[in-house]
Amino acid sequence: MFPVNYRRTSSRLVCGIHTILGDKAVAICIATAFLSAPLAAEPFAYISNQLGDSVSVIDTATGGVIDTIAVAGKPAGIAVAPDGNRVYVSTPEAKGFAVVDTKKREVIASVAVNDGTLGIAVGPDGKRIYVADWYKNTVSAIDADSLQIIKTIGVGESPSGLVVSPDNRWLYVANRISNSVSQIDLKTLTVKKTAQVGTHPFGLTIDARGERIYVANVKSDDVTVVETARMKPIATVKVNMLPYATALALNDSRLLVTNQDDGSVSVVDTETLKEIALITVGTKPEGISTHPDDRHVYVANWFDGNVSVIDARTLKVIDTIQTGEGSRAFGQFMGK
Repeated sequence: MFPVNYRRTSSRLVCGIHTILGDKAVAICIATAFLSAPLAAEPFAYISNQLGDSVSVIDTATGGVIDTIAVAGKPAGIAVAPDGNRVYVSTPEAKGFAVVDTKKREVIASVAVNDGTLGIAVGPDGKRIYVADWYKNTVSAIDADSLQIIKTIGVGESPSGLVVSPDNRWLYVANRISNSVSQIDLKTLTVKKTAQVGTHPFGLTIDARGERIYVANVKSDDVTVVETARMKPIATVKVNMLPYATALALNDSRLLVTNQDDGSVSVVDTETLKEIALITVGTKPEGISTHPDDRHVYVANWFDGNVSVIDARTLKVIDTIQTGEGSRAFGQFMGK
Protein backbone atom coordinates (compact mmCIF):
# COMPACT_ATOMS: atom_id res chain seq x y z
CA MET A 1 0.00 0.00 0.00
CA PHE A 2 1.14 3.58 -0.59
CA PRO A 3 3.01 5.44 0.81
CA VAL A 4 5.87 3.04 1.19
CA ASN A 5 8.03 2.59 4.24
CA TYR A 6 11.38 4.22 3.62
CA ARG A 7 14.36 2.13 4.71
CA ARG A 8 18.11 2.61 4.52
CA THR A 9 20.24 -0.10 2.91
CA SER A 10 23.87 -0.46 4.00
CA SER A 11 26.42 -2.72 2.40
CA ARG A 12 29.86 -4.03 3.17
CA LEU A 13 32.48 -5.72 1.05
CA VAL A 14 33.73 -9.11 2.22
CA CYS A 15 36.85 -10.41 0.43
CA GLY A 16 38.09 -13.97 0.52
CA ILE A 17 41.10 -15.76 -1.03
CA HIS A 18 40.21 -18.86 -2.95
CA THR A 19 42.73 -21.21 -4.58
CA ILE A 20 41.86 -22.29 -8.05
CA LEU A 21 43.72 -25.06 -9.91
CA GLY A 22 46.02 -25.53 -6.92
CA ASP A 23 48.64 -22.87 -7.72
CA LYS A 24 46.63 -19.85 -8.76
CA ALA A 25 45.23 -17.64 -6.10
CA VAL A 26 42.34 -15.41 -7.10
CA ALA A 27 40.88 -12.80 -4.82
CA ILE A 28 37.15 -12.80 -4.98
CA CYS A 29 35.21 -10.02 -3.34
CA ILE A 30 31.65 -10.69 -2.42
CA ALA A 31 29.36 -7.78 -1.78
CA THR A 32 26.82 -8.45 0.90
CA ALA A 33 24.01 -6.12 1.60
CA PHE A 34 22.27 -5.86 4.89
CA LEU A 35 18.89 -4.23 5.29
CA SER A 36 18.98 -2.03 8.33
CA ALA A 37 16.09 -1.16 10.60
CA PRO A 38 13.77 1.63 9.38
CA LEU A 39 15.03 5.14 9.85
CA ALA A 40 11.78 5.87 11.67
CA ALA A 41 8.43 4.23 11.96
CA GLU A 42 5.83 5.45 9.52
CA PRO A 43 3.47 7.93 11.17
CA PHE A 44 -0.05 7.10 12.25
CA ALA A 45 -3.20 9.06 11.50
CA TYR A 46 -5.66 9.36 14.39
CA ILE A 47 -9.25 9.78 13.21
CA SER A 48 -11.97 10.75 15.67
CA ASN A 49 -15.25 8.94 14.99
CA GLN A 50 -17.71 11.21 16.75
CA LEU A 51 -20.79 9.04 16.39
CA GLY A 52 -18.86 5.88 17.26
CA ASP A 53 -17.17 7.25 20.42
CA SER A 54 -13.82 6.09 19.15
CA VAL A 55 -10.54 6.99 17.46
CA SER A 56 -9.29 4.92 14.53
CA VAL A 57 -5.52 4.47 14.22
CA ILE A 58 -4.35 4.30 10.60
CA ASP A 59 -0.92 2.90 9.80
CA THR A 60 0.06 5.07 6.85
CA ALA A 61 2.62 2.49 5.70
CA THR A 62 -0.01 -0.19 5.11
CA GLY A 63 -3.02 2.04 4.54
CA GLY A 64 -5.16 0.17 7.07
CA VAL A 65 -6.71 0.70 10.48
CA ILE A 66 -4.59 -1.18 12.99
CA ASP A 67 -6.54 -0.31 16.13
CA THR A 68 -9.69 1.40 17.36
CA ILE A 69 -9.54 3.20 20.70
CA ALA A 70 -12.69 3.79 22.75
CA VAL A 71 -13.08 7.50 23.60
CA ALA A 72 -16.25 8.56 25.37
CA GLY A 73 -17.89 11.97 25.00
CA LYS A 74 -18.36 12.24 21.22
CA PRO A 75 -14.72 12.85 20.21
CA ALA A 76 -14.25 15.59 17.63
CA GLY A 77 -11.04 17.62 17.68
CA ILE A 78 -7.60 16.03 17.42
CA ALA A 79 -4.10 17.27 18.26
CA VAL A 80 -1.06 14.99 18.12
CA ALA A 81 1.87 15.83 20.42
CA PRO A 82 5.09 16.64 18.53
CA ASP A 83 6.85 13.51 19.81
CA GLY A 84 3.89 11.36 18.79
CA ASN A 85 3.52 9.81 22.25
CA ARG A 86 0.18 11.40 23.06
CA VAL A 87 -2.94 12.38 21.20
CA TYR A 88 -5.33 14.94 22.67
CA VAL A 89 -8.97 14.45 21.67
CA SER A 90 -11.68 17.01 22.43
CA THR A 91 -14.82 15.42 23.88
CA PRO A 92 -17.74 17.89 23.74
CA GLU A 93 -20.19 15.71 25.68
CA ALA A 94 -17.59 14.98 28.35
CA LYS A 95 -16.84 18.72 28.58
CA GLY A 96 -13.12 18.45 28.05
CA PHE A 97 -10.57 16.28 26.33
CA ALA A 98 -9.11 12.81 26.52
CA VAL A 99 -5.41 12.00 26.58
CA VAL A 100 -4.48 8.94 24.53
CA ASP A 101 -1.19 7.11 25.09
CA THR A 102 -0.14 6.07 21.58
CA LYS A 103 2.08 3.23 22.79
CA LYS A 104 -0.65 1.64 24.93
CA ARG A 105 -3.35 2.82 22.54
CA GLU A 106 -5.71 3.69 25.33
CA VAL A 107 -7.09 6.71 27.17
CA ILE A 108 -4.87 7.49 30.17
CA ALA A 109 -6.61 10.67 31.37
CA SER A 110 -9.82 12.64 30.94
CA VAL A 111 -9.59 16.36 31.61
CA ALA A 112 -12.60 18.59 32.35
CA VAL A 113 -12.22 22.03 30.79
CA ASN A 114 -15.49 23.61 29.68
CA ASP A 115 -18.95 22.94 28.28
CA GLY A 116 -18.14 23.66 24.65
CA THR A 117 -14.89 21.90 23.78
CA LEU A 118 -14.26 21.41 20.09
CA GLY A 119 -11.10 22.98 18.70
CA ILE A 120 -7.86 21.70 20.23
CA ALA A 121 -4.17 22.22 19.49
CA VAL A 122 -0.78 21.53 21.03
CA GLY A 123 2.31 23.72 20.81
CA PRO A 124 5.33 22.62 18.75
CA ASP A 125 7.32 22.18 21.97
CA GLY A 126 4.61 19.91 23.37
CA LYS A 127 4.40 21.80 26.66
CA ARG A 128 0.91 23.25 26.36
CA ILE A 129 -2.48 22.20 25.07
CA TYR A 130 -5.04 24.77 23.92
CA VAL A 131 -8.78 24.11 24.03
CA ALA A 132 -11.53 26.38 22.68
CA ASP A 133 -14.89 26.83 24.43
CA TRP A 134 -17.59 27.25 21.79
CA TYR A 135 -20.15 28.57 24.30
CA LYS A 136 -18.14 30.82 26.62
CA ASN A 137 -16.00 32.38 23.87
CA THR A 138 -12.70 31.49 25.48
CA VAL A 139 -9.55 29.45 24.92
CA SER A 140 -7.87 27.63 27.82
CA ALA A 141 -4.12 27.06 27.98
CA ILE A 142 -3.31 23.80 29.77
CA ASP A 143 0.01 22.46 31.06
CA ALA A 144 0.73 19.19 29.24
CA ASP A 145 2.47 17.61 32.25
CA SER A 146 0.08 18.48 35.07
CA LEU A 147 -3.01 18.76 32.82
CA GLN A 148 -3.99 21.83 34.85
CA ILE A 149 -5.42 25.01 33.33
CA ILE A 150 -2.82 27.79 33.27
CA LYS A 151 -5.10 30.54 32.02
CA THR A 152 -8.39 31.10 30.19
CA ILE A 153 -8.41 33.82 27.53
CA GLY A 154 -11.43 35.63 26.11
CA VAL A 155 -11.65 35.63 22.30
CA GLY A 156 -14.44 36.12 19.73
CA GLU A 157 -17.79 34.33 19.55
CA SER A 158 -17.82 30.56 19.05
CA PRO A 159 -14.10 29.82 18.74
CA SER A 160 -13.46 26.71 16.67
CA GLY A 161 -10.22 25.99 14.81
CA LEU A 162 -6.89 26.59 16.55
CA VAL A 163 -3.33 26.60 15.24
CA VAL A 164 0.01 27.47 16.87
CA SER A 165 2.76 29.24 14.93
CA PRO A 166 5.88 27.18 14.09
CA ASP A 167 8.01 29.30 16.45
CA ASN A 168 5.55 28.69 19.32
CA ARG A 169 5.02 32.44 19.66
CA TRP A 170 1.39 32.82 18.62
CA LEU A 171 -1.93 30.98 18.81
CA TYR A 172 -4.52 31.73 16.14
CA VAL A 173 -8.22 31.18 16.79
CA ALA A 174 -11.06 31.11 14.24
CA ASN A 175 -14.12 32.79 15.79
CA ARG A 176 -17.08 31.48 13.84
CA ILE A 177 -19.85 33.89 14.82
CA SER A 178 -17.58 36.94 15.02
CA ASN A 179 -16.21 36.31 11.50
CA SER A 180 -12.71 36.89 12.81
CA VAL A 181 -9.37 35.35 13.77
CA SER A 182 -7.75 36.19 17.11
CA GLN A 183 -3.98 36.28 17.53
CA ILE A 184 -2.92 35.30 21.05
CA ASP A 185 0.53 36.14 22.39
CA LEU A 186 1.73 32.93 24.02
CA LYS A 187 4.20 34.76 26.26
CA THR A 188 1.55 36.87 27.92
CA LEU A 189 -1.50 34.72 27.06
CA THR A 190 -3.42 37.76 25.89
CA VAL A 191 -5.06 38.67 22.57
CA LYS A 192 -2.68 40.83 20.56
CA LYS A 193 -4.67 41.49 17.38
CA THR A 194 -7.86 40.43 15.61
CA ALA A 195 -8.43 40.14 11.87
CA GLN A 196 -11.82 40.16 10.16
CA VAL A 197 -12.21 37.32 7.66
CA GLY A 198 -15.09 35.74 5.72
CA THR A 199 -18.42 34.52 7.02
CA HIS A 200 -18.28 31.83 9.71
CA PRO A 201 -14.60 30.84 9.76
CA PHE A 202 -13.97 27.35 11.10
CA GLY A 203 -10.77 25.48 10.22
CA LEU A 204 -7.43 27.16 9.64
CA THR A 205 -3.80 26.33 8.95
CA ILE A 206 -0.50 28.21 8.97
CA ASP A 207 2.44 27.97 6.59
CA ALA A 208 5.87 26.65 7.58
CA ARG A 209 7.32 30.16 7.95
CA GLY A 210 4.44 31.39 10.07
CA GLU A 211 3.77 34.17 7.57
CA ARG A 212 0.29 33.28 6.32
CA ILE A 213 -2.87 31.78 7.77
CA TYR A 214 -5.47 30.16 5.50
CA VAL A 215 -8.98 30.31 6.96
CA ALA A 216 -11.94 28.28 5.66
CA ASN A 217 -15.14 30.33 5.80
CA VAL A 218 -18.14 27.99 5.92
CA LYS A 219 -20.89 30.42 4.96
CA SER A 220 -19.14 32.57 2.35
CA ASP A 221 -17.70 29.54 0.51
CA ASP A 222 -14.20 30.96 0.42
CA VAL A 223 -10.80 31.04 2.10
CA THR A 224 -9.31 34.18 3.62
CA VAL A 225 -5.52 34.51 3.42
CA VAL A 226 -4.22 36.47 6.40
CA GLU A 227 -0.74 37.96 6.63
CA THR A 228 0.37 37.30 10.20
CA ALA A 229 2.85 40.18 10.53
CA ARG A 230 0.09 42.77 10.22
CA MET A 231 -2.86 40.46 10.91
CA LYS A 232 -4.49 41.75 7.74
CA PRO A 233 -6.33 39.80 5.01
CA ILE A 234 -4.40 39.89 1.73
CA ALA A 235 -6.70 37.77 -0.44
CA THR A 236 -9.99 35.91 -0.62
CA VAL A 237 -10.09 32.70 -2.64
CA LYS A 238 -13.40 31.29 -3.83
CA VAL A 239 -13.75 27.55 -3.32
CA ASN A 240 -16.82 25.29 -3.19
CA MET A 241 -19.75 24.65 -0.88
CA LEU A 242 -19.26 24.93 2.87
CA PRO A 243 -15.46 24.86 3.19
CA TYR A 244 -14.59 23.36 6.56
CA ALA A 245 -10.85 22.89 7.05
CA THR A 246 -7.52 23.43 5.29
CA ALA A 247 -4.09 21.82 4.89
CA LEU A 248 -0.89 22.66 3.01
CA ALA A 249 1.29 20.34 0.92
CA LEU A 250 4.26 20.32 -1.48
CA ASN A 251 6.38 22.87 0.35
CA ASP A 252 3.33 25.06 0.99
CA SER A 253 2.71 25.45 -2.73
CA ARG A 254 -0.71 23.78 -2.57
CA LEU A 255 -3.59 24.49 -0.22
CA LEU A 256 -6.26 21.80 0.06
CA VAL A 257 -9.72 22.69 1.39
CA THR A 258 -12.52 20.31 2.36
CA ASN A 259 -15.92 21.33 0.97
CA GLN A 260 -18.63 19.70 3.08
CA ASP A 261 -21.66 20.13 0.88
CA ASP A 262 -20.39 18.73 -2.40
CA GLY A 263 -18.01 16.01 -1.20
CA SER A 264 -14.94 17.62 -2.66
CA VAL A 265 -11.53 19.09 -1.91
CA SER A 266 -10.49 22.34 -3.58
CA VAL A 267 -6.81 22.67 -4.50
CA VAL A 268 -5.44 26.22 -4.48
CA ASP A 269 -2.10 27.37 -5.90
CA THR A 270 -0.68 29.50 -3.07
CA GLU A 271 1.36 31.64 -5.46
CA THR A 272 -1.48 32.70 -7.74
CA LEU A 273 -4.12 32.18 -5.05
CA LYS A 274 -6.42 30.54 -7.57
CA GLU A 275 -8.29 27.25 -7.38
CA ILE A 276 -6.57 24.87 -9.82
CA ALA A 277 -8.43 21.62 -9.19
CA LEU A 278 -11.47 20.08 -7.54
CA ILE A 279 -11.12 16.51 -6.27
CA THR A 280 -14.10 14.31 -5.44
CA VAL A 281 -13.76 12.54 -2.08
CA GLY A 282 -16.33 11.05 0.31
CA THR A 283 -19.58 12.52 1.59
CA LYS A 284 -19.28 15.46 4.01
CA PRO A 285 -15.49 15.78 4.16
CA GLU A 286 -14.35 17.57 7.30
CA GLY A 287 -10.90 17.11 8.89
CA ILE A 288 -7.80 17.22 6.70
CA SER A 289 -4.09 16.71 7.48
CA THR A 290 -0.91 16.21 5.49
CA HIS A 291 1.46 13.26 5.88
CA PRO A 292 5.02 14.24 6.92
CA ASP A 293 6.16 13.31 3.41
CA ASP A 294 4.42 16.59 2.44
CA ARG A 295 2.73 14.90 -0.48
CA HIS A 296 -0.13 12.73 0.74
CA VAL A 297 -3.18 14.39 2.24
CA TYR A 298 -5.73 12.55 4.38
CA VAL A 299 -9.39 13.62 4.45
CA ALA A 300 -11.97 12.40 6.99
CA ASN A 301 -15.42 11.91 5.44
CA TRP A 302 -18.14 12.32 8.07
CA PHE A 303 -21.10 10.64 6.35
CA ASP A 304 -19.12 7.77 4.82
CA GLY A 305 -17.08 6.90 7.89
CA ASN A 306 -13.88 6.71 5.92
CA VAL A 307 -10.71 8.57 4.94
CA SER A 308 -9.68 9.56 1.42
CA VAL A 309 -5.95 9.73 0.64
CA ILE A 310 -4.99 12.34 -1.97
CA ASP A 311 -1.71 12.53 -3.86
CA ALA A 312 -1.03 16.28 -3.99
CA ARG A 313 1.20 15.86 -7.06
CA THR A 314 -1.21 13.98 -9.27
CA LEU A 315 -4.29 15.51 -7.61
CA LYS A 316 -5.99 12.13 -7.44
CA VAL A 317 -7.47 10.00 -4.66
CA ILE A 318 -5.16 7.00 -4.36
CA ASP A 319 -6.81 5.18 -1.45
CA THR A 320 -9.95 5.05 0.68
CA ILE A 321 -9.68 3.68 4.22
CA GLN A 322 -12.72 2.61 6.21
CA THR A 323 -12.65 4.07 9.74
CA GLY A 324 -15.73 4.51 11.97
CA GLU A 325 -19.11 6.16 12.31
CA GLY A 326 -18.96 9.94 11.95
CA SER A 327 -15.28 10.35 11.09
CA ARG A 328 -14.50 13.98 11.82
CA ALA A 329 -10.83 14.43 12.79
CA PHE A 330 -10.99 18.20 13.22
CA GLY A 331 -7.46 19.48 13.73
CA GLN A 332 -3.94 18.15 13.25
CA PHE A 333 -4.47 14.38 13.33
CA MET A 334 -1.28 13.16 11.69
CA GLY A 335 1.62 11.88 13.77
CA LYS A 336 5.25 12.40 12.82
